[in-house]
Amino acid sequence: MKIQGQIVDIQNKRIYKGEIAIKAGKIASIEEKDHDVNHYILPGFVDAHIHIESSMLVPSEFAKLAVRHGTVSTVSDPHEIANVLGVKGVEFMIANGKQTPFKFNFGAPSCVPATNFESAGAVIDSEDIKTLMANPDIKYLAEMMNYPGVLFNDEEVLKKIAWAKHYNKPVDGHAPGLRGDDITKYIAAGISTDHECFTYDEALEKLQKGMKVIIREGSAAKNFEALIDLLPEHFENMMFCSDDKHPDDLLLNHINKLCARAITKEIDLFKVLQAACINPVKHYNLDVGLLQENDAADFIVVEDLKQFKTLQTYINGALVYDFGKVNIKDVVFKNLNNFNCDKKEISEFRYESSAKKIRVIECLDGELVTNQVITNSLIDNGNLISNTETDVLKITVVNRYNNAKPAIAFIKNFGLKEGAIASSVGHDSHNIIAVGVDDASICKAVNAIIEAKGGISAVNNSEEKTVALPVAGIMSDKNGETIGKQYATLDAMAKQMGSKLNAPYMSLSFMALLVIPALKLSDKGLFNGSTFEFARLDIDNL
Repeated sequence: MKIQGQIVDIQNKRIYKGEIAIKAGKIASIEEKDHDVNHYILPGFVDAHIHIESSMLVPSEFAKLAVRHGTVSTVSDPHEIANVLGVKGVEFMIANGKQTPFKFNFGAPSCVPATNFESAGAVIDSEDIKTLMANPDIKYLAEMMNYPGVLFNDEEVLKKIAWAKHYNKPVDGHAPGLRGDDITKYIAAGISTDHECFTYDEALEKLQKGMKVIIREGSAAKNFEALIDLLPEHFENMMFCSDDKHPDDLLLNHINKLCARAITKEIDLFKVLQAACINPVKHYNLDVGLLQENDAADFIVVEDLKQFKTLQTYINGALVYDFGKVNIKDVVFKNLNNFNCDKKEISEFRYESSAKKIRVIECLDGELVTNQVITNSLIDNGNLISNTETDVLKITVVNRYNNAKPAIAFIKNFGLKEGAIASSVGHDSHNIIAVGVDDASICKAVNAIIEAKGGISAVNNSEEKTVALPVAGIMSDKNGETIGKQYATLDAMAKQMGSKLNAPYMSLSFMALLVIPALKLSDKGLFNGSTFEFARLDIDNL
């Protein structure tokens, strides 16, 4: 098979008319040849850090959407399913992904459970990491979120890193805001990347100290604008990722969108494509072709080099996407889950207190980090309740693995004027998390999730809707088009109920992400992610 086009040679920084010959899934030759074809041929895009589970799709369904946008490979951390099902969950992701031509590259989750301050469904210890690292299907040690463990020489943490080094596999980082001597020690432990930088200065320091910095632009966490100006000078040590991308967003775009945005900032094309296509392959030693002779025939055909509209996607020489048609077969799989709690009563969401002041989580749109604010409480018959006038709403996290009392806190900036929304996609342990204007609505939204054994829900004064996620309580068993439309419907419903957030459900899921400062909520209580200790909700004498 031969394909003609304008060949984009990223590594030699040139574009020329040429012809590619493919034989047995590899590029047999690339020759300069005059023709009238104006489409561009370039290596496929690679998402340098993503949790496939956050798309609410199993890998085989994720692949069908990703190839539409020219993505041929991902560096995938199965951290989410691992926190629900342990090694068995990691094995499910690998097995499902292997049944498609798409090139998933899974890591070994380093933090299961993510912290000791929440209830997870499984444990992956250093012995499990040893076993996983020996598996050739595991390409790296996934994000080391427990940076305090690194800094304070936690024996179990250091063993996990040591096994990655033993098998000569990279170690990914996760250290938002870590600076100075602390980041120096973190890097010295062998950690090579970070996708959590949220300021220019933080990312610059990490780059200067030898880290690779990954620019993240997901459905909720968006750091592109803060970091992109570093790319022109540091393009050899930067990559692009989405981290977490919900299905409605994945229907629209992927890494191609980041490339297009970088080009509008007049950043050199070859530097942009180096970050999007080349650097992840080289850093993680991926079996992904880079449009060179004898490479795997992994490349894309795009309409232009500004919007990067994908016309065709080839993986191992197979045409997996062709002018609107996806050529990836359905995969049959058996659902796995871990959901063991009973429905709740309204009374369980009461918070008895007479405190006049409360500690509140301030959600920041587009950020994983939150602020901590102190505000006046609203009390009804001894129960702390939501105040829609000041947009301070009750939030809860409910243990999905055992029957336990719900944890209660309050949050600002969700904006709901009626009802409640809930989700069992609650990073990192994937307990049920809900926010609402009254206890009855919160209870109803939570119970909808329990009844479905996983999903997202929304309830208002007139209706109740649920999108079931029966695979580990975090992924659908449906196709990407279906789940994308269902998710979009609930997203719109949440916004009709008053939320001004760009991605209410994604933002909600991160309010249980304890490893990101400052204030979050686990099923065990309100948590200060800056000091790694629990915090009181109600405050007296202020």
